[in-house]
Amino acid sequence: MKNQILKGSTMLMLLVAVTLATAVVSANAQSTAIKANIPFEFIVGDKMLPAGKYSVKRVTTNGALAIQNVDGNNTAIRLSDPTGQMKKNTDARLVFHRYGQNYFLAEVWNGEGSGRELMKSKQERAIERELASIPSKSELAQSTYETIVVVAAAR
Repeated sequence: MKNQILKGSTMLMLLVAVTLATAVVSANAQSTAIKANIPFEFIVGDKMLPAGKYSVKRVTTNGALAIQNVDGNNTAIRLSDPTGQMKKNTDARLVFHRYGQNYFLAEVWNGEGSGRELMKSKQERAIERELASIPSKSELAQSTYETIVVVAAAR
């Protein structure tokens, strides 16, 4: 009986320790927000967001980013992957891919030389496939978008 109580107490303490460690990691992942004034409407995932002031921050340890306007009315969440380290340009910035009048958020850089690349949406992949199917541009399919950079501030 005494052995079972000791075993139960140990398991409870271990569970509390893991929960606290997870909470600390999650809090650290959310601590740095990137703020930017985006002068055009843009697409994140399947959601169109209007021009305005936005905050971007990591909301999970696996790299999900929350993009939210300052009023809190418009929010999008998108999975992202780490990108390579940049040593030359360490400014906080948001990178967009522009296809005609459509802007897609592609990368978020935190101002410390590292960034996150957002997964492409179905709509962006469909535009890429459509452009690649045009015979005169098939060799240029990978470079058919224009890269737009919006300077941001890490806070």
